[in-house]
Amino acid sequence: MNKQLCKQAFIATLPVLSGYVVLGTGFGILLQSKGFGLGWAVAMSVFIYAGSMQYLAVDLLSGGAGLIAAGLTTLMVNARHIFYGISMIGRYKDTGWRKPYLIFGLTDETYSLNCAEDKSADYYFLVTLFNQIYWVAGSALGAMLGTVLPFSTEGIDFSLTALFITVFVEQWRGTKDHIPALIGVGASVGCLVVFGAGNFLIPAMLTITAALALCGKVRGGAANA
Repeated sequence: MNKQLCKQAFIATLPVLSGYVVLGTGFGILLQSKGFGLGWAVAMSVFIYAGSMQYLAVDLLSGGAGLIAAGLTTLMVNARHIFYGISMIGRYKDTGWRKPYLIFGLTDETYSLNCAEDKSADYYFLVTLFNQIYWVAGSALGAMLGTVLPFSTEGIDFSLTALFITVFVEQWRGTKDHIPALIGVGASVGCLVVFGAGNFLIPAMLTITAALALCGKVRGGAANA
């Protein structure tokens, strides 16, 4: 890994740095408000490293949720990563010793960066590593601030939703092909109406995958014709 590659990966992850430090800080403050200190914040960000799930885990921990409930909640919240992983099989095929960590660290933002660039295995590894460092640093900062700056934590968990919206807007602006984005929005809204807020995620992911696969076949057939 040379300095130039590190510089490229760092520059590419700068937008994530600004978001992850803010979001991680919010998580650390929220966790501290529930009675869990710096050690918990760092450990969860190192070993769990799943932004939306970590926010939900605060309530699961403080509410005394059982293992089955926690497991099912995790599956529902992170089901989208199954489809992220499937789409990255080819790109991560020859990454060697880096592959386990690349699989573990495939967050929404890391996926967005790594699937947009056809780079080397070292580049993918550095992007993933830098992003987790930002998240861990933000979580630790929030946990420390939570001990000296007590204030209401109401609304902090919405910051993750705000980041998702930002990522969506940037991807929309960065490409002329909006069909995948429209499929995602349409399937999500439709499943939300049909299945409700608590059960729409997995049906939406399955619907999106099927629709994108069908769209790909249609485009492929049109191109061959």
